[in-house]
Parts: sequence; structure tokens; C-alpha cells
Amino acid sequence: MRNTEVVMDKVKRVALVAHDSKKADLVEWAKFNRELLAKHEVFATGTTGQILESELGFSVTKLQSGPLGGDQQLGALIVEGFIDLLVFLWDPLTSVAHDSDVRALERIAAVWNIPLASNRASADFMISSLLMEESYKRLVPDYNKYRQRRTPAREDTPSPLPSGATKRAA
Repeated sequence: MRNTEVVMDKVKRVALVAHDSKKADLVEWAKFNRELLAKHEVFATGTTGQILESELGFSVTKLQSGPLGGDQQLGALIVEGFIDLLVFLWDPLTSVAHDSDVRALERIAAVWNIPLASNRASADFMISSLLMEESYKRLVPDYNKYRQRRTPAREDTPSPLPSGATKRAA
């Protein structure tokens, strides 16, 4: 599969997410890296976003809480190209009710080649990288061939849309 380049601007869009048992770690990490984070746009799921905005003293774009769809909202933002980096501190020893959403978010980050830090050490390395201070050409697989592939549903199945309705372009 060929790659295409996606340019990340100097100002990165950083998503911060944490399981309940890791929220204190994420807040502590974010406070330690406040000056670096303040140079970028910060997104977070529900409760995490409220806590971060209060503790950091700057605006955080807040999505729904993870179990209420925030992880999926974040995944959609990644797919649409609105997130450049993801710091998701998750607890490998605690099971959560929305674990499938967590795995889907990690998968979407991998599909779109988004840098993903799942613990404080990897988050430290990511945020302290010299690439955080400049634009960066991120390689993303060119999915156009995949999108245009012939499938039985496209060949044999009548459109599920009501008559007169049209599909939006992908």
C-alpha cells in the first residue's frame, strides 16, 4: 500500500485520555508539562477534560465522558484528521466496562499512524521530542484503493437509502 503525507502543523492537536485509576497520573504529568502543552491545542474526554482545564488554567476542548461515547468521538476526530497525538493512560490491571471502545481507539490511532503514548514514560518521550516544535510530515497509508474496492454489497445489493436520497462523498 502506498503512503500519503499528512502535515502536522507546529501547533499540534493533542488528545489526553485516562482511565479513572490513571487520572491523577495524567493530571500530574500534564501539570509538569504545562508549558509545553500550552503551546498546542488540547482535547480530552469528559471528566478528564474538566480536571485538566481547572488544573492547567487554559482551555481544553472537552468531549463526552469515555463510557458515554467520548472515546468514539475522539476516534472520529482522528479519522477526520483533527488529532495529531494521543496520550491515553490506561490501567492494564483494571477492566473497564467500555474496554472495547478503548481498544477501538487504539486501533484507529494505529490505522491513521497517530503517535500514541499509553504510559507516562512514552508520553514524556513524545512530548519532549524536537518534532513537537516544528511541522512534521506524517506518513499515512493511502486508503483510496481500499475504499474503491469491489465488494459483494456494492455489486449485488440495492441501495439501503430511501429513494431520492443521495450518499455523501467519502
